[in-house]
Amino acid sequence: MHVQQLVVGMMGVCCYIVSCEKTSEAAIIDPGGDEDRILASLQEKRLKAKYIINTHGHLDHVCGNGAVQKATGAKIVMHEADIAYFGDSAIKRYFSGLGLPESPPADVAVRDGDTIAIGEEQLQVLHTPGHTPGCMSLYSAPHCFTGDTLFVGAVGRTDFPKGSMQQLIDSVRTKLLTLPADTIVWPGHGYGGLQSTIGQEARTNPYL
Repeated sequence: MHVQQLVVGMMGVCCYIVSCEKTSEAAIIDPGGDEDRILASLQEKRLKAKYIINTHGHLDHVCGNGAVQKATGAKIVMHEADIAYFGDSAIKRYFSGLGLPESPPADVAVRDGDTIAIGEEQLQVLHTPGHTPGCMSLYSAPHCFTGDTLFVGAVGRTDFPKGSMQQLIDSVRTKLLTLPADTIVWPGHGYGGLQSTIGQEARTNPYL
């Protein structure tokens, strides 16, 4: 699996283009802005986008979904719990202040343990709630895309509606720290750095 990391949008979201080197199929994880850069990278590398995968439904991570989907025809994938959560009108109003575009409806709902095939590669869905009810991480050894659940030296905030620090820490401990120590952590923002490993976070992350 080839991984390209792009820091995009007004919120500095870490967007990832992951692709199968044999088939050139690709998925875009969290297109949070700068859609032209994302699309240019796909074109430059001659990749066919099959999926747009959102680690969670916050607007800074989904605001590029519409433009990327329109340009590529890729299907939008989100955890079923966040599809329900962000479909609630009260939640939509709460997060509307950022002024970012909403995502079109998700095409594919996933849950813990599902796999998403990209050519000959597969991403395993790890449900890691706490930041949002349907936050998920995506694992394909040796890579793990942790969204806003686990950062380098930190974890995601939980002061939004339905957030839970206890649930988030439980998610990290039971779903992420159980992965091999050399697993590469690709976070949803680069607050403490753009890359880490599970072993490093287990040793040094003050929240854990």
